[in-house]
Amino acid sequence: MDPHKLYIAGEFIDSTSEEFIDVVNPSTEEVISRIANGTEEDANKAIDAAYDALQSWKTVPSNERGKIVRELGDALKEERETFIRLLIEEQGKSYDLAVGEVDMAIDYFYYMSEWSRKIEGEIVPSDQKNEQIFIHKKPIGVIAGIVPWNFPVFILARKVATALIAGCTIVLKPSQQTPNTAAKFNELVHRSSLPKGVYNFVTGKGSEIGNVMASHPKVGMVTMTGGIKAGTKVMEAAAQQITKVNLELGGKAPAIVTKHADLDLAVKSIKTSRLTNSGQACTNAERVYVHEDVADEFLLKMVDVMKAATYGNPLEDKKADIGPLISKDHLEGIYDMVKEAVKDGATILVGGQPAEVEKGFFFEPTLLKDVKHDSAIMKEEIFGPVLPVTTYRDFDEVIEMANDSEYGLSSSIYSENYHEVMRATALLEYGETFVNRENFEAIQGYHAGMRKSGLGGADGKHGLEDYLVTHVVYMQYKED
Repeated sequence: MDPHKLYIAGEFIDSTSEEFIDVVNPSTEEVISRIANGTEEDANKAIDAAYDALQSWKTVPSNERGKIVRELGDALKEERETFIRLLIEEQGKSYDLAVGEVDMAIDYFYYMSEWSRKIEGEIVPSDQKNEQIFIHKKPIGVIAGIVPWNFPVFILARKVATALIAGCTIVLKPSQQTPNTAAKFNELVHRSSLPKGVYNFVTGKGSEIGNVMASHPKVGMVTMTGGIKAGTKVMEAAAQQITKVNLELGGKAPAIVTKHADLDLAVKSIKTSRLTNSGQACTNAERVYVHEDVADEFLLKMVDVMKAATYGNPLEDKKADIGPLISKDHLEGIYDMVKEAVKDGATILVGGQPAEVEKGFFFEPTLLKDVKHDSAIMKEEIFGPVLPVTTYRDFDEVIEMANDSEYGLSSSIYSENYHEVMRATALLEYGETFVNRENFEAIQGYHAGMRKSGLGGADGKHGLEDYLVTHVVYMQYKED
């Protein structure tokens, strides 16, 4: 099985590495491809190519860049079915979610292309006579883009489209577990009008090649989506050159269900928020706080929907609610968390263990009650189809518990009382709060967290601004 080639300076080339990494279908445990365990030489070559291309790409009129970004969206749309299949095969995503991810990636290229004529500077008054102060927005430079395994197509689009429209060049490193969709995207780039070297692709382990990219003096910004440990390593590497970092590092989203909630809506939305991508999303509802007056009714309804949730190989069962987890190690880690929660006094209402299947890393949709707020499963990111629930008595108490986290990405509240909703949105210390709906961000919004959930953000106007730097020009002129 030949490994995927690197894509550097507009050419498909072999890595200088003699080591390779197998890519496994998590539904079948079969090896489906191989990648090179890239080297420092590979990363340096890609960054040099991106840096050289930057000198001309940043001078291309922004409307021309917009046309090329849209062209990439068109190319992705033409290959839509191929990307859906590759995504399901490498990541185990349910069929409907895979369709949604690819379609959102297409939309992202289209959306970002529309910013081509909207990147604006300012003119501000000067304190001196005969002077104008111009504030320009310019590309930050070469982007080192590190993509995670849980949304490999959408987050590729999020990083690539934004970089290109800002006038930056990019070196992309996919997850070693889900590189196939990114490798296919290289083919789209190769056939496109994008100048050589503007987009480059390398493979390897984040702990090795990712840190090389982050510490390189020619990199203007490192954007990484992943876990806290990996993000810390990236920050340490970037600090060597005082390079800007843009990091999304996970979440522990609380869902608050008040006694004034529409329980049917809350149950439906929380189930969707918990089981999306088999629970492997940073915005997933990770813990539920339900008012004690409605807890019993809420749990009865939640038991029904969790029991009804189905799992299976999405390539064979398009109606399955969830697919497998990404790896055996990940599955075992989630199982350990559930067992530890039970030792701490939690009760399993649904599921609670790996699914009985011949192949694949499937975990049963799981519901836990009587979970202590200070237990590990309420503090640490689960990243799987496990929903821990506890109760609360008053509003101040639940806000305090919800904010008691090292993470600060997403949160949600379910209530028909607008006073509660307004207080919650004022007091919750999270980058996002979803009210009476599932947890999923919009591309025109701003996806960003607080605390250890990361630095900077993505999407919309504010996400684009992270790829730009400010240049102030003080322009004196003479009077005739």
